[in-house]
Amino acid sequence: MKNRTAWLIALGTMIALLIIDQSSKIWVKTHMEMGEEFSIFGLEWARIHFVENEGMAFGMSFGGATGKLLLSLFRIVAVTFLFFLLYRMIDGDEHLPSVVSFSMILAGASGNILDSMFYGLIFSASPYHGGVAELFPDGGGYAPFLMGKVVDMFYFPLFTIDLPAWVPIWGGGPFEFFRPVFNVADASIFCGICTFLLFYKKPKPDSGASPVSEG
Repeated sequence: MKNRTAWLIALGTMIALLIIDQSSKIWVKTHMEMGEEFSIFGLEWARIHFVENEGMAFGMSFGGATGKLLLSLFRIVAVTFLFFLLYRMIDGDEHLPSVVSFSMILAGASGNILDSMFYGLIFSASPYHGGVAELFPDGGGYAPFLMGKVVDMFYFPLFTIDLPAWVPIWGGGPFEFFRPVFNVADASIFCGICTFLLFYKKPKPDSGASPVSEG
């Protein structure tokens, strides 16, 4: 019964996050032009900004078409392995906060894989300020299987500071935090990792061993 409850919570967490992730991406893809943005509740530091990326989380890229294909295949293998780890955690009676955290990581990874697998097949392209994409276009999608682009939309430029030239990488000009544009799946992965590290409990030493008698 305990394992069944853990599975229900894990699957419920993943399904809920996947629905939120995919719904937000589909809405942005079919209602906004690439590069279009608007503020959230009128806040300058919180915006919906539509971009697409071909690579990893938070808009990072990876090696062109070949790299994109390899990354998509790696993601599928990784998610399969994560499902196996989740099964081991639940079967081993891992405590619930860790199971929920791991489910968040798995949901986020799965959400971005769905973009790569299917978005190129079911959407038309989104040129930069060139019109809104169409779902299930008559002429087919913009890319083959596994080559779809990941939709990102959350942009939080909290502040900008000028960094001195001696600062590595970012020095010698203005630095904006937080610059990467991300999606619900990225946030789910990040929050899942943080909460997993926070709540993870190391296995207790086996207390069932017979005590050693003295004398």
